[in-house]
Amino acid sequence: MSERTRLTRKPERGNDDPGVLHRLLDEARVAHVGFVRRGCPVVLPMAFGRDGNRLFLHGSTGAGAFLDSRQGLEVSVAVTHLDGLVFARSAFDSSMNYRSAVIFGHAMPVPAEDKQDALRAVTEHLMPGRWEEVRPPTPKELAATTVLVLALDEVSVKVRAAGPGEDPDDGEDRSVWAGVVPIHTAFGAPERSPLTDPTLPLPRSVTALL
Repeated sequence: MSERTRLTRKPERGNDDPGVLHRLLDEARVAHVGFVRRGCPVVLPMAFGRDGNRLFLHGSTGAGAFLDSRQGLEVSVAVTHLDGLVFARSAFDSSMNYRSAVIFGHAMPVPAEDKQDALRAVTEHLMPGRWEEVRPPTPKELAATTVLVLALDEVSVKVRAAGPGEDPDDGEDRSVWAGVVPIHTAFGAPERSPLTDPTLPLPRSVTALL
């Protein structure tokens, strides 16, 4: 554990199980990537994918962040799931249930010969099964896309999954309701593109989400 990953607040919520980290990442769709560009802090939402102990960050070669990354980019990557709102009998003790990971490291551009495999990992992360249903990227599309790879070596994972942490004799009004309201993410009904033949059935990659 480095100074960057050492938890200073609520260290008991830390978790160093790689399986917890992998599930947390695999269930997320967006990562927030922080870095310094021209002396200013920047945080950008990015699509990503995981392959073993590697994280792939997807972007355009025209984006400033990725133009700056030709020699690598020092980043911190945050991924968070909000699993519930914790209602306590006081505002002070109210909280959230969550799973979060912050990853630190030097993100490097994926070599051209490995870029298609990296893009497949990102696509399959966002839309499992979709890669086999569509055409592969063209050389022009590959040239317009940059993928950064970051090792999952320096990571801080924090989890809260509990009810209100209030003291029963802390003076709260016992007539006030306390508990947890879970939060779930659900996919809605698919909306067909006007370019799609209306007689076509939904593909497996879509029905698997429903």
